[in-house]
Amino acid sequence: MTEITFKIEGMSCQHCVMSVKKAVGGIAGVSSYEVSVGSAKVVFDESRTNRVEIAEAIQKAGYKIKAEG
Repeated sequence: MTEITFKIEGMSCQHCVMSVKKAVGGIAGVSSYEVSVGSAKVVFDESRTNRVEIAEAIQKAGYKIKAEG
């Protein structure tokens, strides 16, 4: 399992948090995630998904990835 934390721009409320949770939680291979305003920590199976796919899901939800760490 791999863990990554995304810094996310454009999040300002709990609705934003729920939108990102829904986007990340719908990806096959994501085993757990913690989302708060401005960031998302995601644990995933690299044989089923990758950081690019997760970042794209967050962006499709309407937010910008500021940095990964």
